[in-house]
Amino acid sequence: MSEPHPPRIRTARPDDEASLARLDRVTWSYVHAVQPRPRPPYDDTFFTDRAGPREHLVAELGGRVVGYVRVVFPTPLASNAHVRQIQGFVVAEEARGRGVGRALIRAALGEARDAGARRMTLHVLGHNAPARALYESEGFVVEGVLREEFCLDGKYVDDVAMGLSLV
Repeated sequence: MSEPHPPRIRTARPDDEASLARLDRVTWSYVHAVQPRPRPPYDDTFFTDRAGPREHLVAELGGRVVGYVRVVFPTPLASNAHVRQIQGFVVAEEARGRGVGRALIRAALGEARDAGARRMTLHVLGHNAPARALYESEGFVVEGVLREEFCLDGKYVDDVAMGLSLV
């Protein structure tokens, strides 16, 4: 079901940092996270030197941040500068199924194309069926699988590499 009013997608601002850090904490799950569960005291640091506000698109519904996508260069190598990589993608539970994730992915692909990128890549955990279905519906294909790459909550999980041509 899609939202009667589509989400507003915009580039993140420095003052989004605390909201994005909270969103990461409340959506944390082994379905998509390979880092341990965040524990108090919480730190509202979200942006890094490598991924600041410019590398994040945020989705708003009703003026509230309900999702983000982080798109970065996969490496600092000039020979790899034509590729962008999604290295973070979160949608708040209450906003799922409302077109927020799809709008974020499409906006990220559009911005990457506009910047001259030729490819978009990402990694997704093998058991994250909703994310994999979304990526596939937007044209991403599986380019490789690292079997049992992570042990999460006592279970071995595949790391699935996906890619999409932007040209």
